[in-house]
Amino acid sequence: MSSEIDEYNGGSVLAMLGKNCVAIASDKRFGMKLMTLGTEFPKIFQATDKIYIAMAGLATDIQTLSELIRYKINMYKLREEREIEPTTLAYMVASTLYERRFSPYYVSPLIAGLDKNNKPYICNMDLIGCVTTTNDFVVGGAADDCLLGTCEALYEPDLEPEDLFETISQSLISAVDRNAASGWGAVVHVLTPERVITRTLKTRQD
Repeated sequence: MSSEIDEYNGGSVLAMLGKNCVAIASDKRFGMKLMTLGTEFPKIFQATDKIYIAMAGLATDIQTLSELIRYKINMYKLREEREIEPTTLAYMVASTLYERRFSPYYVSPLIAGLDKNNKPYICNMDLIGCVTTTNDFVVGGAADDCLLGTCEALYEPDLEPEDLFETISQSLISAVDRNAASGWGAVVHVLTPERVITRTLKTRQD
């Protein structure tokens, strides 16, 4: 296992596009290298009714950055008198990370959401805010190599919400079962124009 500081606490996150829907998922483990300290550590945070942000990396930086982004989203809503769009949030997070580029937050953020026209959007970025948008899936965290492999094998375009849930769940479970720094259950959010479906998953607990 890598000794990089952003993998010190473990954890993995994943977002995936579907047909007029989007899904975002994370494991629940909180550890110190290979020692598990907790099994209910939140890595996904609700930005608006239709946007979620997930972060893997150093636990203290996840907590600090999530609170800072929540503050900035609230200030944006007060100033603009409207909800923030996914692309705007992506560049808000990116600029926040770039401001700290000489002493960075050790996190790998993913953003998944639906814009005002209900068009799905996902992106990820590195620890200094370089944004990558795709039309299939984005991954981050300790099991990112395994996640890329399972997503490449299982993903299909234009998945309906239930099929998207099944695909992202199987991708995440297969990947974290092969990574000692991730696991102990998972949570999945599927965002559709009508509602948000949230489900928890059981995974290996060893």
